[in-house]
Amino acid sequence: MPLDAICLTGVVRELREAVLGLRIEKIQQPARDQVILTLRGSRKLLLCAGASQARIHLTTAARENPAQPPMFCMLLRKHLGGGRLSAIDQPALERAVILTIDMVDEMGEPGQRRLVIECMGRYSNPILLDGQDRIIDCLRRVDMEMSEKRQVLPGLFYRLPPAQEKLDPLSISGEDFRAMLDAAPDGTEAARWLLDRFTALSPLVCRELAHADCQDGERLFDNGDRERLAGTFSVWQEMVRGESGRRFTPWMLTRDGTPSDFSYMPIEQYGKAMEGQPWDAFSPMLDAFYEKREQAERVRQRGADLQRTAANARDRARRKLVLQEKEYAQTQDRDRLRVCGELITANLYRMEKGQSTLRAQNYYEEGCPEMDIPLDPLLTPQQNAAKYFKRYSKAKTAEKYLSEQMAAARRERDWLESVLDELSRAETEQDFVDIRRELREAGHIRGGVSGKREPRRGPSRPRAFRSSGGLRILVGRSNTQNDQLVREAFKSDYWFHTQRIHGSHVILCAEGREPDERSMTEAAMLAAWFSQGREGGQVAVDYTQVKNVKKPAGARPGMVVYDPYQTAYVTPEEELVKSLAEK
Repeated sequence: MPLDAICLTGVVRELREAVLGLRIEKIQQPARDQVILTLRGSRKLLLCAGASQARIHLTTAARENPAQPPMFCMLLRKHLGGGRLSAIDQPALERAVILTIDMVDEMGEPGQRRLVIECMGRYSNPILLDGQDRIIDCLRRVDMEMSEKRQVLPGLFYRLPPAQEKLDPLSISGEDFRAMLDAAPDGTEAARWLLDRFTALSPLVCRELAHADCQDGERLFDNGDRERLAGTFSVWQEMVRGESGRRFTPWMLTRDGTPSDFSYMPIEQYGKAMEGQPWDAFSPMLDAFYEKREQAERVRQRGADLQRTAANARDRARRKLVLQEKEYAQTQDRDRLRVCGELITANLYRMEKGQSTLRAQNYYEEGCPEMDIPLDPLLTPQQNAAKYFKRYSKAKTAEKYLSEQMAAARRERDWLESVLDELSRAETEQDFVDIRRELREAGHIRGGVSGKREPRRGPSRPRAFRSSGGLRILVGRSNTQNDQLVREAFKSDYWFHTQRIHGSHVILCAEGREPDERSMTEAAMLAAWFSQGREGGQVAVDYTQVKNVKKPAGARPGMVVYDPYQTAYVTPEEELVKSLAEK
C-alpha cells in the first residue's frame, strides 16, 4: 500500500525522537527519486519520491551511488550540507513532511532551509525551499500546462496540494458520525462508505474497520451493524489522536514469506490467507518491506532494455533451434533416399522417360515388399536415380553440420537464459554495465548508448560473505565475473554451482586447509540463493575443487565443465544469507 497520512504521522513521531538536532554530514542521491541524508552517528534518513514507493524513514540498506552526483544532489549539498535538523513537521492529514534545517550561507550568515517530501503517488516530489518558503528547486517541476491548480517551479512560493473534498476523520464527533451512519441506506458497503467520506483513510484501513462490524460481510443493514462500526471508529480515533506514537503498532502482512502490505495497526481481515507481524518501529519495517520491491524496480528501470534485448535474442535462438531440429529429423530418413536411388538403378530396364511412379520390390527389406517410388516425369530414369543419391548425400552432410549448429544454438540459448537470470538479481549500476558489455561482446548490442562511450567505472566486486568458520565466500554478479572468480581462485579453493539450473558461481576460499562442514553447507546455500532455485527447497548444488573446473575453448563467459564433483541438497534461507554478508 502507499504510505497514507496516518501511517506517515507515526513515522514522523518516530523520527522526531531519533534524529532531531543532528547535523547533516553527507547528502547522496543513489537513484533519481531517492535522496539520503547521512546524519551524525551514521544515521541515514531516506527520502523517496518513487511513484509506488514514496516514503521517508531511517534506512540501513546499502545503496550504490552514481559516479557523478546528479544536479539536484549538488543543489542539496550546497544549501543543506553541514546544517542541523531542527524540526520535522507534517501538515494536518497531508502526505507530506517538512524538514527544517538550520544552516549557514556562503556569507557566513545563519539561516534556514526547508526540504519538503510529498508522498503522493506519481505526484511525489522532494522540494527545496528558502527561508521565506520560496521554491529554490525540486526534482519534478510542474508548470501551467501540467497543472492549472498548482505549479511547482523555482521562484514560486510553496503551497500545499489542494485539499480533498472529504471530511476530517479526527475532528468529527461521535454523534455526527452516528447521524451520518443512520442516513446511509441499508446494504451500503461500509468500507466504500468510509473511503468516500473521510480523508486520510486508506482502503486497507477502511476494510479493517468494517470487516468485523457488519453481520453480512461488509454491508450495513440493521442498527447493530451501525453501532459496532461507530464503536470501532471511536476506538480508532482515540488511537490516532494519541500524543505518543507508541499507540501505533507497525504491522506488516506477508504471504508465503513475501511482504504484501503494511499498516499502523493490526490487520486481521485476511484471516489465515496472510500472516501478520508486529514491528518495534516503522523504519526497519519499511526498510524490509521495500527492499525487494526496490530491487525489482531497479531491474525494471535500468535493465528494461537489457531484459528486452536478452529475451528477444533468447527467443530467436529457441526458434532457430526448433527449425534446426526439424531439419535434423528429416535427415534421419536419408536411408530411404539411398534405397530409392538403388531400386531405380536396378530397374532402369523397366523404366521409360515421363514415368511419374516406379513400383518395385524393395529387396533391402525382408520379404521384398513392393513400394512406390515417386519420380520426376521431366527427368530420365538415370537423372531420377542421381537426384535421389544427391539428396541422400546432402542429408548425410547436413546431419553433421546440423548437429554442430544445434549444439551451438543450445549453448547460446543457455547462455542468454543465464544473462536473464543475472538481470533478475542485478543490484548496482555496475552490474548493469557489466551485463551490457557482455551482451555487446556477444554481438547482441551494437555500439554504445546513443553512440557514446560508456563512462569508465572501476571493476565491479563480487558479493562477499564470511562463513561461520571464518572463511571468505565470493559470489559472482555476472557471467564475466564468474569467469574471473574461477580464474583468480586458488586450485585448492572450492567451487559451487546449482545443478542444471542457472545461477552464480560461488567460491569458498579454503585458505590452504580443508574447510569445515558448516562452511561448505553455507557456501552451498549461497549458491542456491543466488540462482533460479532461490524459492525452492532441497536445491541440488554441485561442488568440487577449483582445479577440476575448466572452461571449454571458445565457450561463452560463465560456461564451464567440471569433473569429478559431489552434490549437496540445501534449502536456501534469506536470514542466513543476510547474516553471512560482510559488513
